[in-house]
Amino acid sequence: MNLSNFTTLQNLETAFSGESMANRKYLFFAKVARQLGFNDLAKLFKETAEQETEHAFAHFELLHPELVVKDPASLTDDQKRAIMSNCLSLAIEGETYEYTTMYPNFAADAVRDRDNLAVQEFTKQAEDSSEHAKIFRDAGHRFGLLKFIENYHADRYSEALEVLNGGEPITRIAKPDPQTQKWICRQCSMIYDPVSGDPDSGIAPGTPFAEIPDDWTCPICGATKKSFKILEEKVGA
Repeated sequence: MNLSNFTTLQNLETAFSGESMANRKYLFFAKVARQLGFNDLAKLFKETAEQETEHAFAHFELLHPELVVKDPASLTDDQKRAIMSNCLSLAIEGETYEYTTMYPNFAADAVRDRDNLAVQEFTKQAEDSSEHAKIFRDAGHRFGLLKFIENYHADRYSEALEVLNGGEPITRIAKPDPQTQKWICRQCSMIYDPVSGDPDSGIAPGTPFAEIPDDWTCPICGATKKSFKILEEKVGA
C-alpha cells in the first residue's frame, strides 16, 4: 500500500491507536464483569477485545509492511535478523519517547493542574477540588514512576538488539548491599529504589526493601510486596 499520502498515514496511526486502546479497555471491562459475577458479559468483552486486536494488527501491517512475515521458511537468517532488528528498533524508539518526553511532560502537567485546582479550592468547591488535587498528585507520581519503567524497557530492548547483531550478552547481577539493592515488580516492572523510597506511600528515602511493611503495595499496579523480585543490574552500573 502506498503511504505517501500523509492523511492516510495519520488515519492508519489513529485507527491503530484506537483499536489498541479498545482491546485493553474491553479486557478491563471483562475483568470487572468477572469480579461482579457477570461471566457472560466478561466473555463478550474478551471476545470483542480479541477482534479489536486483529483490527489493530491489520492496521499495523499496513503501516509496517516490512514486518509482515508470510513464509518464514523462505527467509534467510539475515532477513530474519533484519526483521527482528527493526522490531527492536521500533520498540526502543517508543520506550525512549515515553521515558524522555511523554511521562516527564505528563508529570509536569499534573503538577500544574494540581496548582490550578488548589486556587479554586480557596474560592469554591473546596472538597471536590481537594479530591481532584489528590488525583493529579497521584497521576504525577505514577507518571514519574512510569518514566523509569520505560527507561528500563528501552534498555533491555537495546541489549537484545546488540545481541541480535552479534554483540555479547550484557552481564547483570544483584547488588550485594541491601541498602542500595533495587527490586522490580513482576507484574508491571515498577522499580523500587531504596535510595528514593516511596514517600507518597509513607516509605521514607533510605528504606531497604526488607524493611517495607508487608502490606505495602506497588504504587503502579497494586501488586503485593511478594510480587517483587531483586533487580539485576548491569555490571559496573
